[in-house]
Amino acid sequence: MGKQQKGKAMSNDSDLISLYSSRILGLAADMPHTDRLESPQATIKKRAPLCGSTVTVDLDMENGHVSAYAQDVKACALGQAAAAVVGQAILGTTEADIRRARDELYAMLKSDGPVPSAPFDGLEVLLPAKDYKNRHASILLTLDAAVAAIDDIQSHKTT
Repeated sequence: MGKQQKGKAMSNDSDLISLYSSRILGLAADMPHTDRLESPQATIKKRAPLCGSTVTVDLDMENGHVSAYAQDVKACALGQAAAAVVGQAILGTTEADIRRARDELYAMLKSDGPVPSAPFDGLEVLLPAKDYKNRHASILLTLDAAVAAIDDIQSHKTT
């Protein structure tokens, strides 16, 4: 490997190490809502094919708001950090809040969009991951699963 290539590889390694900041690792280590719900209105499992990360979300809604939430997360530290932020913020939110957070996180990662708005603004910690496209699916899993759970609940409502 030439000096230029070796230097670039070392730079990429240090960039990756800095990506896994102590804040991200702290979030990943302190994930809320990891005990599954006994009989949730919806359970959705999502998988990121590229990396194999999986997230299973249990969700209940009452009067248009998330009333109970649980998550089982098998993902890299970035996916775990995203799940931790979502878990800290999701109780009491509405369908619109969750869809907006998912769309804003997607835009932040994929098209230099702004940081997701409150109460999901803690996802700002993942801003450095926008340059690591192979990690995006893992980061988006929890909100994708939450939106799918809401869709599942709505599809079973009687009209």
